[in-house]
Amino acid sequence: MALLDPDAIHPITLPDGMVYRDTVYLKNVIDHPRMEVGDFSYFTHAERPEETARILAPYLGHAVRERLVIGKFVQIARGSYFITSSANHPMTGFTTYPFRIFKPETFGYKDLPVKDTVVDHDVWIGHNAAIMPGVHIGSGAIVAAASVVARDVPPYAVVGGNPASVIRMRYPSEVIGELLEIAWWDWPIDKIEANLAALCAGDIVALRNV
Repeated sequence: MALLDPDAIHPITLPDGMVYRDTVYLKNVIDHPRMEVGDFSYFTHAERPEETARILAPYLGHAVRERLVIGKFVQIARGSYFITSSANHPMTGFTTYPFRIFKPETFGYKDLPVKDTVVDHDVWIGHNAAIMPGVHIGSGAIVAAASVVARDVPPYAVVGGNPASVIRMRYPSEVIGELLEIAWWDWPIDKIEANLAALCAGDIVALRNV
């Protein structure tokens, strides 16, 4: 029996048989034209599943220009959220007050620059982290709890703080290059589960031979 069901809404069943309803697979609960989510990426929160997009990216409207792109196998802890470009205020003048949003005919700042926010694959975002507009988080990165990520994060980096900075790299550069080339997250799920021992043990030699 497979460990992971790609069609599940609540993917965690506790040892006593109870379904843990605070964790949801994002792809199966989000219907938002400006959000793209890969398989098996999850988020934990205590509200209804249909509220997930609003909680995760509260400023990402359906008609905005930017996108929030989340890859496969991303793990997003409770309290974390994305502040997208649509939350920005004008900063080129003498005031940052968003005067235009208070009238329907002037609502929005279409002249402000926007940039997609992208989270690649197998990223762990810790409790209460805030991801700022336009950030690109590379595959395999870890974002420490309560961090404010205001700049791009390299693949397989561990970052933390406010603003988040690189604490260390998880592996040597040659191993990171191999992992990005192997891209195990693109394998069929049965192949992934058949090679969990190598993945969980960090056995790069075994992965090379798959």
